[in-house]
Amino acid sequence: MSRRREVSHASARSLLMTVLGEYTLPRDTPVWTSMLVEVLGILDIEEKSARQALARSAAEGWMVSERVGRRVRWSLTPPGRRLLTEGAERIYAFGREERPWNGQWLMLIVSVPEAKRDLRHRLRTRLTWAGFGSPVAGVWVSPDLSRQREAQQIVSELGLDAQAMSFTAGYGEVGEQETMVARSWDLTELKDRYEDFIDRFTGLHPTGGRAVLRAQTELVHEWRRFPFLDPQLPAELLPAKWSGTKAAELFHHKHVDWRPEAQQYWDDIVAAEEAG
Repeated sequence: MSRRREVSHASARSLLMTVLGEYTLPRDTPVWTSMLVEVLGILDIEEKSARQALARSAAEGWMVSERVGRRVRWSLTPPGRRLLTEGAERIYAFGREERPWNGQWLMLIVSVPEAKRDLRHRLRTRLTWAGFGSPVAGVWVSPDLSRQREAQQIVSELGLDAQAMSFTAGYGEVGEQETMVARSWDLTELKDRYEDFIDRFTGLHPTGGRAVLRAQTELVHEWRRFPFLDPQLPAELLPAKWSGTKAAELFHHKHVDWRPEAQQYWDDIVAAEEAG
């Protein structure tokens, strides 16, 4: 299977959202179908898959189309703009600063019967996205006490607030804190992902607007996954020479370095489409 076909089937819609967040969101102007298809083509997305991604995004309420003569252009809906704005804030802020930690933990105790597997999966998914780890069944921990309100919202929306309990405290004298961290989060897999990111982009030096736009888009597309994978543990709880720190420095450096030429190439495509 060719890389072009493999990529188009796997992530056309996801790449479309990256493109919209990186280039369309800051401008707040409609974009022609042909232009989006062209840019996604630069990212190895076939035209058919690109058009399907547009249709799906519209069906989900993130975009709306407008016919102008024989052509169609697309705009972000208010919900789509909110979604991408929140995503952009999270992506571009992620890894920029290290937050101090006072040694306190938030512990959430909430159990779901084995028979309710769908509910268990939803709870695990949402708490994991919120940065919680689970050292043992029914127990979730986070070193970020500000997550308490989010945890409350999650258990409430899943109808589990009646049996949920929470505590804030420092780690005790029984057992090792490092062991709890190792049981709660798979930092080895996360480290490998960060190192793959570093390996992929460290030696990448694109030349020309088209190549820079592709590199910039792929950089953002890969980085946008980490806020959902990384619980953002304090430095005290991370292995020495944590690869996430180097990856964050690389992302922010490359993004600033490539941004002017990538944005200019986008504007050049816009001008060519308008002239055509």
